[in-house]
Amino acid sequence: MQFQLNEEQLMIQKAARDFAQNECLPGVIERDEKQQFPEAQVLKLAELGFMGMMTAPEYGGAGMDSISYVLAMEEISKIDASVSVCMSVNNSLVCWGLEKYGSEEQKQQYLTPLAQGRKEGSLYLGAFLLSEPEAGSDATSQHTIAEDKGDHYVLNGTKNWITNGKTASIYLVMAQTDVSKGSKGINTFIVEKNTAGITVGAKENKLGIRGSDTHSVMFQDVKVPKQNRIGDDGFGFSFAMKTLAGGRIGIAAQALGIASGAYERAVDYAKQRKAFGKEIAHHQIIQFKLADMATRIEAARLLCLRAAWEKDNGNDYTLSSSMAKVYASETAMWVTTEAVQIHGGYGYVKEYHVERLMRDAKITQIYEGTSEVQRIVIGRGILK
Repeated sequence: MQFQLNEEQLMIQKAARDFAQNECLPGVIERDEKQQFPEAQVLKLAELGFMGMMTAPEYGGAGMDSISYVLAMEEISKIDASVSVCMSVNNSLVCWGLEKYGSEEQKQQYLTPLAQGRKEGSLYLGAFLLSEPEAGSDATSQHTIAEDKGDHYVLNGTKNWITNGKTASIYLVMAQTDVSKGSKGINTFIVEKNTAGITVGAKENKLGIRGSDTHSVMFQDVKVPKQNRIGDDGFGFSFAMKTLAGGRIGIAAQALGIASGAYERAVDYAKQRKAFGKEIAHHQIIQFKLADMATRIEAARLLCLRAAWEKDNGNDYTLSSSMAKVYASETAMWVTTEAVQIHGGYGYVKEYHVERLMRDAKITQIYEGTSEVQRIVIGRGILK
């Protein structure tokens, strides 16, 4: 087993770290307060090739491995999780799914600009539309209907909690085409956002990742060409589950980055802040906190890298990605809370960043499969 990163991976890690420090850190508090979508930062990510990191170069991507993706996600998430979640959705849920399961025509038309993150100079992102008002953890309960009309489908329904909901150009929409078949009656469709009948709801006023573009999306008699269905009839639910398994690696890496960012700020603060005549870093109780934080973060990092390695080597990574996500997300919540505690009163104000990181951490326990769902997946995996 090799624990040392190769030269290319180290280069990508440094590029992501430099980007986060130079492009994301300035204005991050203001963007959070104003719920401002980080368009300039995402465009810059596209220029760096990070919006289609794992997509093959023939489709406009950078052709990097999953380990490089984890490294980049961690570094960017240390500073701004609103930026990294845009990157995660576009890479893991949209580009990967299209490249793996889309037709050649679909790849040429949609994947290439998505992997580049822009088209004709403008931002070009994808969104993954699975969740509904009554279909969250129970993804089989799809109420969005796609009625087969021969050469096209007619789409009706509502999707909730959609990252990139307003800024995306392309939606991957899961919808029920045959209720009698249950999950085998679900299909996934590529839908262009500017199609007639689509309405995007107001931006959600969220606890964390407030810059992220989260909306409900409504479909009323939306016409979708037959050739925009991904895979065979009834493949939609399998597509969603297979795609989410990889997406969990991205969110695990995001959680890891949030934890790492909070930990680094806690260490720096502990070295500067004095109490009882010496820096608080010299008090054993603070050292114990930092030691536990560092240990949990390293364990989460190894789980993330293991899941990425499994994916890169063509192994089944369903179990490892769920383990990485549940552990990294719970580590992020615990570490950020401890970071606020170490900062004391300063941790409760925005200027020191850790309160924002704590708010951002919470969503990693919820989206792309809650911690409860991950434990179900893990339990089934170890008992099969």
